[in-house]
Amino acid sequence: MDYINLGKTGLKVSRLCLGMMTYGTSKWRDWVLDDEQARPFIRRALEAGVNFFDTADVYSAGVSEEVTGRALREFSKRDEVVIATKVNGAMGPKPNQAGLSRKHIMDGIDASLRRLGLDYVDLYQIHRYDKDTPIEETMEALHDVVKAGKARYIGASSMFAWQFARAQYIADQHGWTRFVSMQNHYNLVYREEEREMIPYCRAEGIGVIPWSPLARGFLAGNRTREKASDETTRARSDAFAYSLYYQDNDFDTVDRVIALAGARGVKPAQIALAWMLHKPGITAPIIGASKMYQLDEAIAACDIKLDAEEIKALEAPYKPHPVLGHG
Repeated sequence: MDYINLGKTGLKVSRLCLGMMTYGTSKWRDWVLDDEQARPFIRRALEAGVNFFDTADVYSAGVSEEVTGRALREFSKRDEVVIATKVNGAMGPKPNQAGLSRKHIMDGIDASLRRLGLDYVDLYQIHRYDKDTPIEETMEALHDVVKAGKARYIGASSMFAWQFARAQYIADQHGWTRFVSMQNHYNLVYREEEREMIPYCRAEGIGVIPWSPLARGFLAGNRTREKASDETTRARSDAFAYSLYYQDNDFDTVDRVIALAGARGVKPAQIALAWMLHKPGITAPIIGASKMYQLDEAIAACDIKLDAEEIKALEAPYKPHPVLGHG
């Protein structure tokens, strides 16, 4: 496993980040793996050199953080791993149990640390933009979280580039902590981030850790235009994926992925990951795995080298998409 600095910080993270949304409780989503089922995946990732783990308070309504914390405390030393979590999503029905107000951020970090069983997280991220809270309030609260020693760095997730740039400007203006990472929606069938967000991050030295690098499994190549070949429980129940992908040209891209995978003797998902790892500015895609072969294939994809012509062929069918994933 190779390691890379997260943006222009000195923090070194593995080229793959294990996304922990898949682990928590099946009471939340039927495709989620419970504690004992999740532990082998976390151990295998650590054995392969993965040191970067991303969860959120809303995943399994907090249980994902509990599972993440227990396993990493058992299988690793605290200074060996980079643990990230997120705040914003609703953690209850009351008005102040969601959003990026100072109140919810302060309540959120303390609750996350209790569930994780940690004194601090390495990366505390805002889980989307909160249009109902002044960005000044959010940035000052996050700065205070860092200064209190409860988070080492802060990051953001899907939003418009102008919103991200404004947040950074506000932080600079007041001498507050800046975001060091952007967790955005990016993959071979959704490349709108190449227009503004990724160039901005590259220019500013911000780490890019995309979510859904396999397009929620779409790039694994097991789905058809008739939607008859979905093989996983998650795919069958994932209505959100159908709102993101499944355009005709998306399938044209998948056809290119499948063809190249066949020529190279690897799996389509590995080609999709290898493509992303070749893209300038990308730090560590966030991968999900509910079956061990998925994790093993993702790890092996780090060693696949694509040439310029292969990358050009994979990208050729792409057509612009509406902005997706910010909400």
